[in-house]
Amino acid sequence: MSGIYIHIPFCKQACYYCDFHFSVSLKRKEEMIKALGTELKLRKNELNDSVETIYFGGGTPSLLTIDELQFLIDIVYQNYKVIEDPEITVEANPDDLTEEKIKELAATKINRLSIGVQSFFDDDLQFMNRVHNAKEAKESLLMAMHHFDNITIDLIYGVPKMTNEKWKKNLNIAFEMNVSHISSYALTVENRTALANFIRKGKYPVLDENLAQQHFKILVGETKKHHFIHYEISNFGKEGYFSKHNTSYWQGRSYLGIGPSAHSYDGISRSWNVSNNTRYIKSIQQNKLPQEIENLTINDRFNETIMTGLRTIWGISLQKIENDFGSDIKNELIENVQKYLKNNKLMIKDGKLLITEKGKFLADGIAADLFIVN
Repeated sequence: MSGIYIHIPFCKQACYYCDFHFSVSLKRKEEMIKALGTELKLRKNELNDSVETIYFGGGTPSLLTIDELQFLIDIVYQNYKVIEDPEITVEANPDDLTEEKIKELAATKINRLSIGVQSFFDDDLQFMNRVHNAKEAKESLLMAMHHFDNITIDLIYGVPKMTNEKWKKNLNIAFEMNVSHISSYALTVENRTALANFIRKGKYPVLDENLAQQHFKILVGETKKHHFIHYEISNFGKEGYFSKHNTSYWQGRSYLGIGPSAHSYDGISRSWNVSNNTRYIKSIQQNKLPQEIENLTINDRFNETIMTGLRTIWGISLQKIENDFGSDIKNELIENVQKYLKNNKLMIKDGKLLITEKGKFLADGIAADLFIVN
């Protein structure tokens, strides 16, 4: 099974921490929608498997009208083999989710909403420069739950001045509202963002990794108490509510990325589109794909398997490592993980290499240490 990701590169305003590709100008939105449709048609022969998931990310996909979303969904169905009941997700900001908009979304094939709550407290939202407020976050979520069974929310932790108690309150509000999936990320400083600039100029406090680690431990403990399964480092879902689309990424399945800055993967190569709306539209209008392609080496594929596998509850099959990369690489991996087995940050169970509770917050660093350097 394969997935299709469609990047909608528009936002009302820039969140201080965000380094995704987007524009706050909607002047070329109509041209962009047409270009996305054209790219879908141009690349219809790239996927050999049936499409299991369609994901509208961004940016802010909820800025699109229902007709625009339906236009793109129709093109997928017209040009690809889609399974009978695919997971179709739309990322949405609370301020876009009026009751009318939610009803319109529910009347389409869209069956999953990803709501960018980030926090249920106004001071946090103002710190991040989010458009919505806490009241809108709660109201939109309540309205959405009347029409959608499958809803995930985003929450950010490690925010300066966010106490442990306040973080627990954020989580408890989500639990009380009976959400079935939470994606939660530490606030990070990315280059070329407003947050990075503010910190350099001393306008914002330097982020505290110790605080983020405390919040992560609380997140893991509290979600477990409320019967969430911690199936990926940043993702917590109740039984039957895991993200099928994102899971396909972590399990190394092929996917198609449509739109400016979007990435694609077919198992042996990775490609990505230009991160510029004007150049993207112009190229697509000429029926040319504005992309770069990287053929992955064996080392690249191994490193990616380690990075994604360690982040999930499914871990890394040592037999698959041997099948895909050979016994020498498998034996080298086993030798390299010994220090992490001894300090209880990794474990081997049923032939799989797994991250432990102690190692979870350090998963990316541990994975990087196990990489094969080209």
